[in-house]
Amino acid sequence: MAATEDFLAGVTVLDLSSVGPASRASRILADYGADVVKIGPTRKKGAVQIRPPFHTYGAGRGMRRMRLDLKAPAGVELFLELAAAADVVIESFRPGVVDRLGIGYGVVSAANPRIVYCATTGYGQDGPYAKWAGHDINYLALSGFLACSEPRTDGGPPIPGATVADSAGGGMHAVLSILAALVKRSISGVGAYLDVAATEGVLSLMSLSIDQYLAAGEVAGPRQTLLTGKYAFYDVYETSDGKWVSVGAIEPHFYAELCKRLGLEEYLAHQMTDDKQDEIRAAFREKFKQRTRDDWVAELAPNNACVAPVLTIPELTEYEHLRARGVFMQAEHPESGPFRQVGPILAGGVRRQPTHRVADPEVTETRAILEKRGIAPDRMEELLTSGVIE
Repeated sequence: MAATEDFLAGVTVLDLSSVGPASRASRILADYGADVVKIGPTRKKGAVQIRPPFHTYGAGRGMRRMRLDLKAPAGVELFLELAAAADVVIESFRPGVVDRLGIGYGVVSAANPRIVYCATTGYGQDGPYAKWAGHDINYLALSGFLACSEPRTDGGPPIPGATVADSAGGGMHAVLSILAALVKRSISGVGAYLDVAATEGVLSLMSLSIDQYLAAGEVAGPRQTLLTGKYAFYDVYETSDGKWVSVGAIEPHFYAELCKRLGLEEYLAHQMTDDKQDEIRAAFREKFKQRTRDDWVAELAPNNACVAPVLTIPELTEYEHLRARGVFMQAEHPESGPFRQVGPILAGGVRRQPTHRVADPEVTETRAILEKRGIAPDRMEELLTSGVIE
């Protein structure tokens, strides 16, 4: 069975990344059926590329790998030949690096005017911070995300529980842009250059709060607005077993259902009464502490009170709804043995998957990739012998 509905069957992607937003993007594209070729450096002259743990980024599911020396003229020439027949190139070097290597957009688009060239960075290709090094937490800091989150006990912003900038601000941002460019190309026949900045992807995610400030002067800090916890009906509460429930009863009829089932009808008329929120929150806390998390979920969630359990990672891997939705699939590593992983679960993906056999990281499919491109056997042997490919 195919990994997905193969919406992107026939689309070839050359991915020069090993980790981060670009690898998130190619993971999604592969799950939608694109032929993703991961191109890493050769081991010649001690060249090293970050090798993430085997289970990350889908454990290489649906991807092929090759090694290519892009510092050798023959390696650059070969890359341009591959790019001439590809649809998408994804890279995550610092600004200017691909141009120094001789594989920047100008050169690649000259060889293939239909190419969609996606450059992913933290801060973008230009601007004062373009060449800054950074990671997820830095992009979340610059975008206002951290400042809107509930502070730690020392008053500082918390460390987020997910790499939002890498995954959504960068990876999904890149995929969305690539797909839009492919649609445009299907009409015009011309590719595009995409400057994907993870920080700007998070700014887009933060637009409700940013636009609220720009238009009305309201600052969406912790406990300052509806979606940052100003009101008691949008919060988390501890239960009798030390676990937690999330409450998001924004609409009045959901809030009314919540109050009635908690036995707190006296607060029905005070959902948005600012000077009542501390009192309502204290009453909610007292009520939720009287029963276990799962008892409250069973009582409130099916009855339109907008309640859900706060699950730990171990809990969610066994949670009935997620298992029923086919979120997880089986995989097997040649040394570590069988394990489960998150499957291709974005809309359109086929949930029932065959077991994914994780490839040996030392093994490449360079020969098969180049044979498909029509590289002559004698030239391939010359490239292998000279160490340009592995």
